[in-house]
Amino acid sequence: MPIRTGSTDALIVLGCPESSVQTAITLYLANKLKKEKIRVVVAGTRSAVNLIKVSDFERNYVDETIDLDRCIEDLAEKRIDFDLCFVFVHKDAGISYLATMRSISDAQLFAIVSGGDAEAFESMIDFECEKVVAKTSHNPIPLKNRIDQVITWDV
Repeated sequence: MPIRTGSTDALIVLGCPESSVQTAITLYLANKLKKEKIRVVVAGTRSAVNLIKVSDFERNYVDETIDLDRCIEDLAEKRIDFDLCFVFVHKDAGISYLATMRSISDAQLFAIVSGGDAEAFESMIDFECEKVVAKTSHNPIPLKNRIDQVITWDV
């Protein structure tokens, strides 16, 4: 699926960082987006955001981080919105965050689904969004390869 033409900013939504691929794939996505001149904001739990801040301490890939609850509040109140939104799903909470983003944002929505129950979580997504699915929790390569197969980066 091609990234929507004219996209200038992207939100990456992170839940609990139990899945080790989440941080690696976040930085991979952020790098790809930055190469396309797209501003990258990461919203997440305190632990997830701190992992990103430590991993990208010079802010080479991620322009801004924000607390997930504050981000949801700002989106719901229409104080902010994004052109693109990538939501990580590896637990039930990820499905909830994905559905929330669907209802409060006009962004082009991508579900990044991983973990041992990836197929089960994929089947729970009953609304329009692009799904990137790989049954992996520790090795980021299968998820990276799926991203490269599914998302067209030429904006």
